[in-house]
Amino acid sequence: MKKILFLHGFYASGQCVPAKALKDAFDGKAIVLTPDLPLHPKEALAFIRDLCDHEQPDVIVGNSCGSFYAQMIAPTIGVPALLGNPHFKMTEFLQPRIGAQQYKSPRVNGNQHFVIDQALISEFAELEAQQFNGCTPESKDCIWGLFGEHDTLAHFEPLFLEHYNKSYHFPGAHTPTEEETKTWYVPLIEKLI
Repeated sequence: MKKILFLHGFYASGQCVPAKALKDAFDGKAIVLTPDLPLHPKEALAFIRDLCDHEQPDVIVGNSCGSFYAQMIAPTIGVPALLGNPHFKMTEFLQPRIGAQQYKSPRVNGNQHFVIDQALISEFAELEAQQFNGCTPESKDCIWGLFGEHDTLAHFEPLFLEHYNKSYHFPGAHTPTEEETKTWYVPLIEKLI
């Protein structure tokens, strides 16, 4: 059975709405892995690489910060990826949110609280500077972008198109609803697989 690895956004978890919608949509057709990602980006990338080595996914799907990670990893392991509303400048997103925060969906470990600090922002800055280094001629056509027409948080389609060729739109906001995930994400994932 094919495997799909879903990487959630910064405030989300593996139990977020898009993750659950993908599991439901692919039930009996594909295995959908929806892990909770570590807060710190270097730790998250190492975790995702290890998971990919172990699970050998056929496609990676991301949303927001998860797309930031997917874009860095997919070309290096040679699998296609769908980047939902990719946030390529996490430092700009995090800077005004310094302080104590809470995840918006339940985490497996039960910890719902975290802190955004300057050290975390600096870690993201380091990765942002090299995030497109893994882009290859082969990945230009197998890393696809999906952009919500009502997204108020991430506006990176022009930057995406500097590196990749296939861009799609859906009539939604930054985080897709269950229906939007099933209507817009699922058909593109099926094509990528």
